[in-house]
Amino acid sequence: MKRHITDPRPNWQELVEGQGLLFHTVEESVEEHSAGYRDAPHLETRSRTRAYWSEDAYYAFDGAEVDSIEAATNALQAMCLQAAQHVIDEGLYGRLGIPEAAIPLIETSWNEEVPAVYGRMDLAYVEGQPPKLLEYNADTPTSLLEAAVIQWTWLEGRMKGADQFNSIHERLVAKWKELRSYLHGGGLLHAPRVHFAHLPNVEDAMTIAYLQDTAHQAGLRTEALPMRDIRWHEGKERFCDAEDRPIDNLFKLYPWEWLLADEFGQHVPRAKETFWMEPAWKMLLSNKGILAVLWELFPDHPNLLEARVDEGGEVATGWVKKPLLSREGANVLVVTNEGVRQETGGPYTGPSIVQRFVDIPEVGGYRPVLGSWVIDGEAAGMGIRETPGYVTDNTARFVPHVLR
Repeated sequence: MKRHITDPRPNWQELVEGQGLLFHTVEESVEEHSAGYRDAPHLETRSRTRAYWSEDAYYAFDGAEVDSIEAATNALQAMCLQAAQHVIDEGLYGRLGIPEAAIPLIETSWNEEVPAVYGRMDLAYVEGQPPKLLEYNADTPTSLLEAAVIQWTWLEGRMKGADQFNSIHERLVAKWKELRSYLHGGGLLHAPRVHFAHLPNVEDAMTIAYLQDTAHQAGLRTEALPMRDIRWHEGKERFCDAEDRPIDNLFKLYPWEWLLADEFGQHVPRAKETFWMEPAWKMLLSNKGILAVLWELFPDHPNLLEARVDEGGEVATGWVKKPLLSREGANVLVVTNEGVRQETGGPYTGPSIVQRFVDIPEVGGYRPVLGSWVIDGEAAGMGIRETPGYVTDNTARFVPHVLR
């Protein structure tokens, strides 16, 4: 894996916006030394913008490296499903902090083999070593449009004839076609309707818009739906949208644990007429407690990092602490041989895991993390996020890749 510097396309902002990527630039606060009163230096905070979608660099992989990433992803997916079965068989829900109300939903969807659409495994990749699973974003992963479409069109525009580890779009469309037989509603004259629900922020909205487009290409009827417009209709005993149309099928870019904690979450067990995507069993894989279960079942596996449920006290040297349900790099503590290297803020509390620290080498001032996409249970492509620190958050740069 080599990082190369390149020139961005002159009109790159216009090009990516035309493909739906509105979240291409981020604003951040920086502290700079400046001359103060009587030339006394002091820190001054100012705002600046920088690219989130970053085409001033790219990563190049050879075929053997991609084969290794693909094989690791498929092996990890199989192990994750075994770990989920183990949690269910042994009733380990308490270790994952899963509430009692969620257990019947998880077990029913698991036993009925309700299919899942997608997920993203974040992998640490060090040259000469097997890829290591950092965590599995199995319920509500974002950066999908960037991986599936934006980096592919960049490749076509800048390196025509080159290739990429990327069949995400085609596999998503194929999966929606397959799901048609599972979806509720529809008939001979009309395809099933899928509501796509999300929070009112740009990143989630563009992810949902892209997923909605792939479903539409598969021949389904689709509707965008703000989460606030989902309501329980007592008379019909089912969820409806703002126009009181029944929600037959709901794809929600909204975590299951949030949904069940919301006021209308109490009605979810009664909503037999709604087909949920992702299914409730994904709560097991999106929970970082599954990392500890994986290590217990497959100790010393080359694609895993040692992990265990945190028992409190100080985090030892060479470990990383993460809340079971944290997202986007929030509330992470990294302790290396040099002491605390990074600690991020955020709203997440409660039980945590600790995971062995893996030192991803800095390349060009950044540490890359591979996002390996799983579509219909199989590896389908990757996107790369890079950050100058040790924790990848939602503003970390997305950088394209190419097969050399």
